[in-house]
Amino acid sequence: MKAVAAFLLVLCYLAASHAWTCKEPPSLYGAVQIDAGQGKVVARDRNYYAYFLSGTTWQRLGSYRALKHVSVGPAGIWAVDTSNRVHKYVAGNFKLSSGGYMQQVDAGGDGQVVGVNNNYYAYCLRSTYASVYRGSGSLRWSSLGRIMRYYSCSPLNGCWGVDTSNRIYFTQRITPTTCSISGWVRVSGSAKMVEVGTDGNVFMLGVDGRVYQRAGISSSRPYGTSWTRINLCLPILHVSYDLGNLWVVTTGGSLMQCTH
Repeated sequence: MKAVAAFLLVLCYLAASHAWTCKEPPSLYGAVQIDAGQGKVVARDRNYYAYFLSGTTWQRLGSYRALKHVSVGPAGIWAVDTSNRVHKYVAGNFKLSSGGYMQQVDAGGDGQVVGVNNNYYAYCLRSTYASVYRGSGSLRWSSLGRIMRYYSCSPLNGCWGVDTSNRIYFTQRITPTTCSISGWVRVSGSAKMVEVGTDGNVFMLGVDGRVYQRAGISSSRPYGTSWTRINLCLPILHVSYDLGNLWVVTTGGSLMQCTH
């Protein structure tokens, strides 16, 4: 099976869009989720372990098993486990927090952490709490008053979310110290997830299983104008972007690293 997967990846690289060049990064067998931010890359495999990419090797993050989503960014490394409990990576291991249950978290904002709880409500953890948390005490999450299934933030281009009907929303600003927002704007498209990089670039995994980049982003129109398809020939499960690198997890558990 590994040989077949490698052959399919070679074909995919050869057929890649002229605007993007893809290669196989260090292999992480059975990858299901990836996140990149501030030059760092983390991932989770099908055995529910979290990893950190260092050079040409994936290093396991701590000893904790049963993590289903991991995120890295200005707020540090955060994760949620299979029981929807929130963890922060502190001193070489994941520390369990209390005060909120989330099924997905994102650490890519301007110091704050955002998440989606068991009932698909969006929440925000203030930067003043996130930065000093070291594994003791209860975290106080602020409700953002909107249903979301997936949520991603950037220091430079606000936050993007996808609701339970696959509709896309954008808010230009979340104040990290208070978690107040500038209001939500509905954006065209139908998505499984939207990821925004620390540099403000935005990518969508559509309900059609294809990957798109948001075009036309400017200071006057921070949510852009349209979606441009990126031609990737394999079915895609998860994407993340940081500093010119688009990280892709295929449904078969393989990884691709694409540059523009």
